[in-house]
Amino acid sequence: MRRFTVLAVLLTCLAALPAMLPAVAADETPKAFLEKLYAAYVGPNAKGVSYDSAKVEWHTFTPAVIALMNAMYKAAKKADDVPALDGDPFVDAQDWDIKSVTVTVDQTEPDKATGHVSFKNLDEDKTVTLDLVHLKIGWRIDDVHWAEGSLRKLLTEKPD
Repeated sequence: MRRFTVLAVLLTCLAALPAMLPAVAADETPKAFLEKLYAAYVGPNAKGVSYDSAKVEWHTFTPAVIALMNAMYKAAKKADDVPALDGDPFVDAQDWDIKSVTVTVDQTEPDKATGHVSFKNLDEDKTVTLDLVHLKIGWRIDDVHWAEGSLRKLLTEKPD
């Protein structure tokens, strides 16, 4: 009987764990959110973030950006063409070798912030600026700005 009680309590705690995790993520600072994201790009053989995965999109982007990305992938598939986004939006490149990143954040409102990420990729200095929005589920990226454009602009441009 005692084992059954312990097992029931353990299962109840495990079942409640997923409900508690989003609350932890929701309390994360915008800087911590970006540092965690960019940690995947630092070091030898860094894999980066697979931004075209629905799970990663949900944990990374706002619903509006996810809808734009899904429309882009659908249109590219329908046209049997390469998607408009053919590089990694977080490093503005297809390949990378990044040894370190510097993240700073300007929090303009309680639920909005602008992140600035600087790094050297393959001997080229880069800075990426990210518009962040705080949702109930935590900080999410609403746009990514590079030296020559932005993610939203790329996703909403009509093909020539």
